[in-house]
Amino acid sequence: MPDPEPDIAEEIAAIDLQYLREDLPKLIHSMELGVQRIRHISTSLRTFSRADQDYKVSFNIHEGIDSTILILKHRLKASDDHLEIEIVKDYANLSEIECFPGQLNQVFINILANAIDALEDSNIGRSFTDIQLNPNRITVKTELSNDSQFVRICIQDNGIGMRDDVKQKIFEHLFTTKAVGKGTGLGLAIAHQIVVEKHHGAIAVNSTLGEGTEFVIMLPVKPATSTNLCLSRD
Repeated sequence: MPDPEPDIAEEIAAIDLQYLREDLPKLIHSMELGVQRIRHISTSLRTFSRADQDYKVSFNIHEGIDSTILILKHRLKASDDHLEIEIVKDYANLSEIECFPGQLNQVFINILANAIDALEDSNIGRSFTDIQLNPNRITVKTELSNDSQFVRICIQDNGIGMRDDVKQKIFEHLFTTKAVGKGTGLGLAIAHQIVVEKHHGAIAVNSTLGEGTEFVIMLPVKPATSTNLCLSRD
């Protein structure tokens, strides 16, 4: 390649052309990743905030859970106040179910937020090393019931667990174990109402003090399913 004219050579040196040639593909790749993240966030926000109709519609449960996790991402990632809360997903191969998506997303966010609160409470008095050895974790598992009539959604944390007297009242209206100003006692009561009254499903809590808590949600795949619900583990 012939030597460039002096003016061109001077401009090449000024803009560091060789660096730009090496860096430009990386910059474009970073921009593509950024666009993908923005598109993913936009899709998740639309999924979470979708308005319900007067009738049930087909909905991908996993998309609803994933959008909820994204909404709560700021409370899951590590910060100056706490370590990262790990999310473990164990999703079955499920078909869409007929439901009110917006209402179910509200159920998911209430239960997941409750699990995050429990994990934050469990960290009080624990050392950084202790938390690293037994990190905060929320496991979300979905599966189809044995008769294929219901979807079972299990959301489990490894927090402090609940006493028996708390478990008996956990879905009661205005009941809360949180300090004044930190909880209304409405979240889990609303979740119970949406699952049981709006979707003819069932919701239960399994918990052992010191070992964590699991919420189990059963939702009919199709409306007006009359099969008996079983919330116990298979």
